[in-house]
Amino acid sequence: MKEYDLIVIGAGAAGMSAALGAYEKGLRKILIIDRDEEYGGILQQCIHNGFGLHTFNKELSGPSFATECYRQIKDNPCIEFAYNTVVIATSANHEVKIQSKKGYETIRGKAIAICAGSKERSAGAISLKGARTQGVYTAGCAQKYANIKGFMVGKKVFILGSGDIGLIMARRMTLEGAKVIGVAEICPYSNGLARNVKQCLEDFDIPLYLSHTVVSVHGVPRLKSITLAEVDEKRQVIKGSEREIECDCLLLSVGLLPDVGLLDEMGAKLDRFSKGPVVNDQYQTSIPGYFACGNALHVHDLVDYVAMEAKKCGENIADYVLNHNERPLSIKTKASRGIGYVVPHYLAEGRDVEISFRVSNIYHDVSLKLSSGSYEKVIRKSALLPSEMVKLNLKKEDIEKFADELVLEVVE
Repeated sequence: MKEYDLIVIGAGAAGMSAALGAYEKGLRKILIIDRDEEYGGILQQCIHNGFGLHTFNKELSGPSFATECYRQIKDNPCIEFAYNTVVIATSANHEVKIQSKKGYETIRGKAIAICAGSKERSAGAISLKGARTQGVYTAGCAQKYANIKGFMVGKKVFILGSGDIGLIMARRMTLEGAKVIGVAEICPYSNGLARNVKQCLEDFDIPLYLSHTVVSVHGVPRLKSITLAEVDEKRQVIKGSEREIECDCLLLSVGLLPDVGLLDEMGAKLDRFSKGPVVNDQYQTSIPGYFACGNALHVHDLVDYVAMEAKKCGENIADYVLNHNERPLSIKTKASRGIGYVVPHYLAEGRDVEISFRVSNIYHDVSLKLSSGSYEKVIRKSALLPSEMVKLNLKKEDIEKFADELVLEVVE
């Protein structure tokens, strides 16, 4: 059986960055596994610019960002790639069962990094009513068809959900000659970055219907129309607000979920809000030797943050493997009023730690309050948006003052 210091599952920005961080801290036998035929993951279909400003100090397209990550490790004899390889199962003793063109094989790592990214919610996941007609796609699937396969998914397009992929596809479909009729969002605010609302909708006069949802789809075998309706503050359809809109394509941008199938099968603890695994400040999950980072941990708004987080994760993995340094789960982080979730879920004393979180509503001129026992810290914020991940650096001097639990909340 082949053995490695580290097995990385996923060759996207997170996987390559985690491998780089682990190598720079001393690991010398690293394998990166991916089911696709090349590195990059979802970045290969994101041909728009806007990546790399934080990590490479230049604006890049998705494929260019992936290439920059790859260049840092491509000639490194200590880092191997296994493409067209599917991970079938993982085990508590760090054995990984894989399938490739060579057949079935079992390998083992001293540590495993889950960097498999996220997956899109489908029509079934949101219980969309109507026949499973042709012309209904997730936004990411449509993006792959348009940008990699060169195939247009429709001529009259409506988009449900204002996540960044949906907003970007509204612009992409318009530039390719389709008529984008509108974008509906069930929340009273957009779930995409403000810059994408401006550049992808407003600049192309594409209407955004806030507090609206698609109730049902019509047409067999091809989509002919949708029913759009307004919703109240409880996200319930307001009767009498329904109207039918003709279109031949519906794109769903209704949320991403961390791809945690392997961890879930092993019984790892999951966060019910982020839907990702519970981790400590080393990014280690509840299963010893298994780490998670990037969108497989929680959905990020910028790929630069994915790469930065993953590199730290790789450094922590090297510390775990080489020094058997496993930090105790002494301080629990808790998301309270106005906070959706906090990552990591556990902290330990002895070093600075960066925490990441998202708020659950739009806030202006508020304070973030961190409290633990007698410790309390208040940070003023001019704006907090659900679409933007917030990051805070906690100094080890402050962490030493914490009690058993650190509570994070929004104070208006």
